[in-house]
Amino acid sequence: MRRYIYLAALPATFVAGMFASHLGTLARAQASDVPLTAQIIDLAALTDADVGPQIPNMGTLRSKGLVVTPSGTVAVQTGNVPKHTHRGSDEIQYVISGSGTFWLGNEQRQIHAGDLIIIPKGTVHAGSEPTSGEFKVLSIKLPPQAPGDMQMVP
Repeated sequence: MRRYIYLAALPATFVAGMFASHLGTLARAQASDVPLTAQIIDLAALTDADVGPQIPNMGTLRSKGLVVTPSGTVAVQTGNVPKHTHRGSDEIQYVISGSGTFWLGNEQRQIHAGDLIIIPKGTVHAGSEPTSGEFKVLSIKLPPQAPGDMQMVP
């Protein structure tokens, strides 16, 4: 009889663990949300050192989160990233500095400082060939990008 109780406890323990793991993830995500504070950030003055180190396996991309809420994120990014898509997040990029070509969908488009790039989820995009300095953009993701959301495209 005890063997059956133990065998029945295994699936229940698994389900409880999955549930607790999910709650723990939500708690960590909410705990990392920094309350919004009134501030002014000079994005044009941020250097690569201010933005942070390059992200491994992401071209020359550097990214610094500025705002994290349950509804969306805002980050400043510099450098160049390989072609990719996001399955669950729409992305809006405002080009602060740099010019060149940018992959959007199936074509390369000319971009320059002052451009606003709208990238619906599932759309292939990437910085590609800068002609005047590295790209620096303000990147907004709605909703926040989930782990594993980015899919690299050859």
